[in-house]
Amino acid sequence: MSLNAAVTAERVHIGFFGLRNAGKSSLVNAVTGQRLSVVSEVKGTTTDPVKKSMELLPMGPVVIIDTPGIDDEGELGEQRVDRARQILRQADVAVLVVDAQAGLQTADRELVDVFTQRNVPYVIAFNKADLLSSVPTETEHDIYVSAETGDGINDLKEKIAALAKAAESNRKIVSDLLAPGDTVVLVIPIDSSAPKGRLILPQQQTLRELLEAGAVSVVARESELSRALAELKAPPRLVITDSQAFGAVSKIVPELIQLTSFSILFARYKGDLATVIGGAAMLDRLQDGDRILISEGCTHHRQCQDIGTVKLPGWIKGYTGKTLNFSFTSGTEFPDDVSQYSLVIHCGGCMLNEREMKSRLVRCTEQGIPVTNYGIAIAQIHGILKRSLAPFPEMLSLLEHR
Repeated sequence: MSLNAAVTAERVHIGFFGLRNAGKSSLVNAVTGQRLSVVSEVKGTTTDPVKKSMELLPMGPVVIIDTPGIDDEGELGEQRVDRARQILRQADVAVLVVDAQAGLQTADRELVDVFTQRNVPYVIAFNKADLLSSVPTETEHDIYVSAETGDGINDLKEKIAALAKAAESNRKIVSDLLAPGDTVVLVIPIDSSAPKGRLILPQQQTLRELLEAGAVSVVARESELSRALAELKAPPRLVITDSQAFGAVSKIVPELIQLTSFSILFARYKGDLATVIGGAAMLDRLQDGDRILISEGCTHHRQCQDIGTVKLPGWIKGYTGKTLNFSFTSGTEFPDDVSQYSLVIHCGGCMLNEREMKSRLVRCTEQGIPVTNYGIAIAQIHGILKRSLAPFPEMLSLLEHR
């Protein structure tokens, strides 16, 4: 995908953190060259994270996030601090803004420790450096700047760009599984939740990557799949289906042709395929009364046959024969504490960036809660999990040790 056309989830997320009145919002405005954030001498002017997707040289497409002060007070203040810390789960690069005159405070040092623990690349921007009688020597993580005068702003942008480049991932959705000229069949039902005239994001991104890889793409609904396969002169290298059609498609596609789903591809692309394969084994161990969390990264309008709230629960009940309790979250609502659940089932995360998706998986594994993915769960339910993992032979051995 061209960076110039990058969707929000594919952009580098740059979070600005710090104490109230350290000059975060002023520095954000100086870095972006826009009045992105409201600036005031009153502490706590930024009450919620402010996000802006934009082009920022020399980085290209980015998401800039200005956060509330990490020292906010009172009940509302605590909620704002929590929102700021949540942004850390999305940040590919963190900028800690410190008042150069006051220096690093305890809360600043604690935040640096969090950056380090979570492997978030960071830079400490000592703002208001124009008020210092002399500027100290900069270190690997330090830079002295002034949002007021513009001094050091270009250097800060270069530093952020270098951190972003170092954190870049060469992950692929599917092209690393193919050779130029391979034929891939994409099975795409007309999704009622997608706006008229559009494909949903995983389908768009996969199709774009196939085009850039020089593969030949054949697109059909499940109702036309048999005819599409019959008209090909040679079997396709791979068939990729929407998970909702997994059962029907697996009966149509001959066993000699590899089959997987968009959701499984995104489990590898955005998260940790091994983790969600292991988590699916819990479907065979569920007991009456167990609670399951089904979580989506987006907030689309729910349809009467919505996959997350209707189809998945129905399939799981039929597969397990158990009386189960289901909870649902969407968007940014994923809970910090998942210990009350026996299993978490997450969507492919196409609307989340890689860091946010992986942070959700880590939260589950750290609390000892199995977590799986829509596509993996549906494949297990339909008895085709082994087949759906054939494109990833290194993962097949995991099925024997679950």
